[in-house]
Amino acid sequence: MLSQTQRERLAFLELRAFFTGELSRGDIETRFGIKPAAASRDLGIYREMAPGNLDYDPAGRRYRPTASFAPIFEFHCERVLAWLLQGFGDGLELGLKPATPCEGPGQLVRPDMAVLGVITRSMCAKRPVRISYLSMSSGQKRREIVPVALADNGLRWHVRAFDRERQRFGDFVLTRIAKAQELDGEAEERELLGADEQWARIVDMELVPHPGVKWPKAVEADYAMSDGVLRMKTRAALAGYVLRRWSIDATPDHSLDPASHHLWLRNTPTLYGVESAALAPGAAAEY
Repeated sequence: MLSQTQRERLAFLELRAFFTGELSRGDIETRFGIKPAAASRDLGIYREMAPGNLDYDPAGRRYRPTASFAPIFEFHCERVLAWLLQGFGDGLELGLKPATPCEGPGQLVRPDMAVLGVITRSMCAKRPVRISYLSMSSGQKRREIVPVALADNGLRWHVRAFDRERQRFGDFVLTRIAKAQELDGEAEERELLGADEQWARIVDMELVPHPGVKWPKAVEADYAMSDGVLRMKTRAALAGYVLRRWSIDATPDHSLDPASHHLWLRNTPTLYGVESAALAPGAAAEY
């Protein structure tokens, strides 16, 4: 009979292996602060419970999921996405490095866990993926992408990836990926996160109460503004999503209805060259 703490450790090692494609004894030791002998015992118990799930890689000195991997614990979508977003520490400040680059403001949807597993494993291994993607503009189509990061745009999760057909980085909504297959071979440097200029660029935004709002002090209180302004930084790849999610007027002359847009982007020139700015309220015609 397993104790609750043992079940938590086994669930962690299974999730780590499944979503990153690898697991070492040290991962368990670091996460739970246990001795090597205890981590080895956990691995032994798990392999007895699921003998076909993990293969040992002697060269890399780590375990990898097999092609027939079948989880013995139920992965809840919200928990998995929270783990990927915040790291594998269950909210504790353990100083653990996140498994994959993953950022976003919060609200969750429910992508398929099998598809998500392929995406995150290929991201960790820096490998391309062939997907069947359902686009609003072109319908269902096979695409070959190199996933580099996950992001929550406030309404749904998407994967930031290099699109080999278009030869550029773009966003793919996770719930629109019907099938995903990891391909052999590593991605080229120009296809990896370090080459994504829109992800690397940090945009400084100055948000103020919309000039048309009758009681601006109420808006200042809503957002805990200092001296009437809320300063925030975001990646260029996510800036448009942030502005849209919070209905921030991004027009230079604050021309949108203040009843629907309590905030105004005061320094609108910051959006020049920001590809995602096309998603911002009122910004499509400007940028």
